[in-house]
Amino acid sequence: MNDFALLLKRFNYTTVAGPILILLILGMMVLPLPAVILDVFFTFNIALSVIVLMVGLNTRQPLEFSAFPAVLLVTTLLRLSLNVASSRIILLHGHNGPDAAGKVIEAFSHFLVGGNYTIGIVVFVILTIINFVVITKGAGRIAEVSARFTLDAMPGKQMAIDADLNAGLIGEDEARARRLQITEEATFFGSMDGASKFVRGDAVAGIMIMLINIVGGLAVGMAQHDLPLGKALEVYTLLTIGDGLVAQIPALIISTAAGIVVSRVGTDKDLSEQLLGQMFTRPQVLYLTAAVMGLIGVIPNMPHFAFLLIASALGGLAYTLDKNNRRRTAMAISPEQELEAQQQLTETPLAEVSWKDVQAVDPIGLEVGYRLIPLVDRAQDGELLRRVRGIRKKIAQELGFLVPSVHIRDNLEIRPNEYRILLKGVEVGQGEAFVGQYLAINPGRVLGRLQGTATTDPAFGLPATWIDGATRDEAQTLGYTVVDASTVVATHISNILSNHSAELLGREETQQLVDHVAKDAPKLIEDLVPKVVPISTMQKVLQAMLSEGLHIRDIRTIIETLAEHIVLTQDIDELTAAVRVALCRTIIHQLYGSADELPVMTLEPSLEQILVNAVQTKGGGLEPGLAENLLANASKETERVEQQGQVPVLLTPAALRPLLSKFLRRALPQLAVLAHNEIPDNKTIRIISVVGGRE
Repeated sequence: MNDFALLLKRFNYTTVAGPILILLILGMMVLPLPAVILDVFFTFNIALSVIVLMVGLNTRQPLEFSAFPAVLLVTTLLRLSLNVASSRIILLHGHNGPDAAGKVIEAFSHFLVGGNYTIGIVVFVILTIINFVVITKGAGRIAEVSARFTLDAMPGKQMAIDADLNAGLIGEDEARARRLQITEEATFFGSMDGASKFVRGDAVAGIMIMLINIVGGLAVGMAQHDLPLGKALEVYTLLTIGDGLVAQIPALIISTAAGIVVSRVGTDKDLSEQLLGQMFTRPQVLYLTAAVMGLIGVIPNMPHFAFLLIASALGGLAYTLDKNNRRRTAMAISPEQELEAQQQLTETPLAEVSWKDVQAVDPIGLEVGYRLIPLVDRAQDGELLRRVRGIRKKIAQELGFLVPSVHIRDNLEIRPNEYRILLKGVEVGQGEAFVGQYLAINPGRVLGRLQGTATTDPAFGLPATWIDGATRDEAQTLGYTVVDASTVVATHISNILSNHSAELLGREETQQLVDHVAKDAPKLIEDLVPKVVPISTMQKVLQAMLSEGLHIRDIRTIIETLAEHIVLTQDIDELTAAVRVALCRTIIHQLYGSADELPVMTLEPSLEQILVNAVQTKGGGLEPGLAENLLANASKETERVEQQGQVPVLLTPAALRPLLSKFLRRALPQLAVLAHNEIPDNKTIRIISVVGGRE
């Protein structure tokens, strides 16, 4: 006995609740049920519909009730099963009286329609029309359109997620969750589009069942039970109408819940909070409505009491809201508080000028106009602050060192929507952002144009348009990448920090990097830094690596290579070249991935010999004419390689690599310059272009 009780405790009832319910529903279609059991199931059906309605009203987003399509199917099957079971009882025992099919059907046939079958038919038809023509059709149309637009907008949403991920604004887990949400939204609205057909079919089936029951009841009553035509028509029609109303009212409630769920707009408030917060919070609107109702109420032959009562209620509500709003505004800063602050200001003695008044230049600064303050205000939960922290984390993971903090402040001298990015006090980037609007960026393959303010993406210079939130879904459907104002600023900051990473690696950051490595490899740092490798030398080599777009995550290899070669030379270029050779596999992987064949550009042999001679004879300088021709040819070949979908990489002799890298970096930042000795032995090269060759 104890074992049986323990088994019951371990039994998971939730796993069998669904199958049992489905089996019961299907069993009701074929098995006869007593009237008492039928009353219980009818009551359960009504309660279930009310539960579904309440859940729909308190749902903030449609995905919170993702099981609704399945619930819609189950409730529809339940109603149809009850219709079949009640029809069987009505035809078998309907001649015994109005309570032959149970107390619930009797109550609906008598108390709701007054025992008049004509009124019952009219009420049933009206409820069916409301459910079928209005609610069900509207909800189905909303689900259909939402499913289509959700599917069309999926590419744009995916691109926006990828853009946030690449900019370091979100992590892999959040990106994965967003992608899953997009897929679930498309699946949900598609399922709702199909599930709405259940409700429509249920309404049609209800009408057919009613007609069949009336005709069948007349036949059974007159032929088998010898009832007069009038008596049979009255008895079976009332029972059929009661049966139809018992099923149709829960169907109407379920359809209403479906319409509420699919028509919800993504927000953090339920329906009640939205209605009260958006309709009854503006005193001006309520004052005007009360005035209109009052004017209608004084017109002769109008129901004065009803109109004047509503007008008075609305006027009282508007007065109360207006009074509360004024009280909150006055409490924000009272006259007493303002007077006290002024007294404290006048009583505070002036302090002597000190070194505290000398403001140091911030390594990274962000100045915003006053309309962008909500993005960076901690009191208003400024989203840009979290995004900046994410950017610093992403850069630290990619480059291998921690960039300084971004000092953010407002600047009333710039335009309200303008922002400026400063590097050591000097402006290196600027742009405009509009809080509450979205920037639709054209990636080059959009399907149409948008209405809005035309501009360019401040980070990458792509054509873009500032749009309102109502146009966001349309823009994503057309193929635009849509981002909000904080994402625009954050992406611009991320791009600036990545491009100027070498300038951000100061002596203090280098020392912090060494201290961090010392935690994992204390012996390495103790023996080599700064005894063998000075901090200043290490900083310059790391800056040279960063300036060419290479990361410095493998700091152990860098330190060991410097310690090996610093006894031979103190030249930064030669030390950097040695480090690059040691990191050749890392450099190739960063440029080509895991490919075994490396497509490269090379110099025309005669041009290469001329450059080698120039370096050897003139100490690294190039004649103006030679430099101009080299730049023009390199630019043309780089563009050709990019059009082929290849990574532009110029392969040169080791003696030329530092010179050409510095010379071409400013005009062609996308062109990487490699030396012959930086190609690993297990890789093969394939020449795809020659710089300086003849056409």
